[in-house]
Amino acid sequence: MKIATWNVNSIKVRLDHAKNWVETNHPDVLMIQELKGEAFPSETFQAIGYNAEFVGQKAYNGVAVLSPHPINVILNRLPGDDADEQARYLEVEVKGLRLINIYLPNGNPVDSEKFPYKLQWMARLKDRLAHLRREGIVFAVGGDFNVIPEPEDCHDPKAWENDALFRPESRAAFRALLWLGLTDALRVVNNAPRQYTYWDYQAGAWPADKGIRIDHFLLSPTLTDRLQDCVIDRDPRALDKASDHTPLVMTID
Repeated sequence: MKIATWNVNSIKVRLDHAKNWVETNHPDVLMIQELKGEAFPSETFQAIGYNAEFVGQKAYNGVAVLSPHPINVILNRLPGDDADEQARYLEVEVKGLRLINIYLPNGNPVDSEKFPYKLQWMARLKDRLAHLRREGIVFAVGGDFNVIPEPEDCHDPKAWENDALFRPESRAAFRALLWLGLTDALRVVNNAPRQYTYWDYQAGAWPADKGIRIDHFLLSPTLTDRLQDCVIDRDPRALDKASDHTPLVMTID
């Protein structure tokens, strides 16, 4: 079972990229983040045999799940704050597997209300995942976490040390997710340096390979035992009008 996650940074702008990637790679599930709109082009993917479920928001955020298999929506918002209307969470079941697609808040600037919101959102996510662990549900949570877990996940840690993505509080909240018994899928199979999923549009970051790893899959223990591979597909980042992120793809037995 091939499951991928990709922040496309506007599905309207990157629709052809996403469609072509699906047609070429044939994933069982593709989780998409940062749709940037209230609508989603479901018909485009239905035409190539994929079902679509999404949560949209005007101009910002938004997550979607694509699959050639039936998609059963469990939750379309993260529990814990009824006043939170940002479209960042979609929990589904595909082929009996619980999959959670997230677009975790960026948190910048750290001296604004955005950073506490990020940390509160991560605390709510931890509560939800802890509930699933207690219930014995096998799951994967994937998406754009907007967290650089370790210095080796960044081309220049000093340049990012005051950024919300690399702040000690953000990294501690990420570790708290791992302490639930979850596993960082990429690091199970690949401990090599320079494993990046994001390159900024500015300052020639992509040609110079000045990237960071902020897109992740975290797996519950039973699913970790079924993990066969997890790779970063760098090819879409080299396309014309590319997203600043590239897909992360894992294979589950």
